[in-house]
Amino acid sequence: MKELRASVEPLVQAIGASIVEIDEAVESDVVLEWNGEPALAVRIGLNLEGMVSAVESELGGKLGELDRAGKQAAIRVLDERGAFTIRRAIEDVADAMGVSRITIYNYLNVIRD
Repeated sequence: MKELRASVEPLVQAIGASIVEIDEAVESDVVLEWNGEPALAVRIGLNLEGMVSAVESELGGKLGELDRAGKQAAIRVLDERGAFTIRRAIEDVADAMGVSRITIYNYLNVIRD
């Protein structure tokens, strides 16, 4: 089972989900099997903090330390992962980047056009 956990951990972190033990799984969790038996469950829920941490790791720095191109890349990745469907995400990401909400909206407009 350690192999399964190690295999899925990068994906779980990238999407802001969490791994839960099989005996703690709830109906909405995704149960993963190992050798035909339930082994782990993945709890999928949009977690902005986890998403931001994953993007910072991928881009090699804190959001506020990235240059303009890096910030735009971070916004693109966060948008692709659904971060901006979370309530107050625009404000929280703007604070983390040290920019205004308007800047985030401008980046999103450029990305989405």
